Amino acid sequence: MTKITFHKTRAGEYRGFICSGHAGYADYGSDIVCASISALVINTINSLQEITGEEMAVESDEETGTIRCFFVNPPLKETSRALMDSLVLGLSQIEKQYGKKHCKLTFEEV
Repeated sequence: MTKITFHKTRAGEYRGFICSGHAGYADYGSDIVCASISALVINTINSLQEITGEEMAVESDEETGTIRCFFVNPPLKETSRALMDSLVLGLSQIEKQYGKKHCKLTFEEV
């Protein structure tokens, strides 16, 4: 299962997220759920960097399937919040379509 944990303040401001694990929907290299999650997460991080110039601390580990992204100077710009909301929307649709057995979103207050 891929687990994505979003870290937000009580006021709902994003502080970062951690995406870890492999979806386990199909064999490695053929897993459309894993590929979809990866595409959404990586595109969002790239967009946050290239489009909004948001400062982030990003770490990844291909072996464990983990990506950590935390924002250096919160609160986020309006465009960055929209990108994060879009990421949550896309991932929640994957969770809804393929089930929490393969993709699970959680939110933690920080």
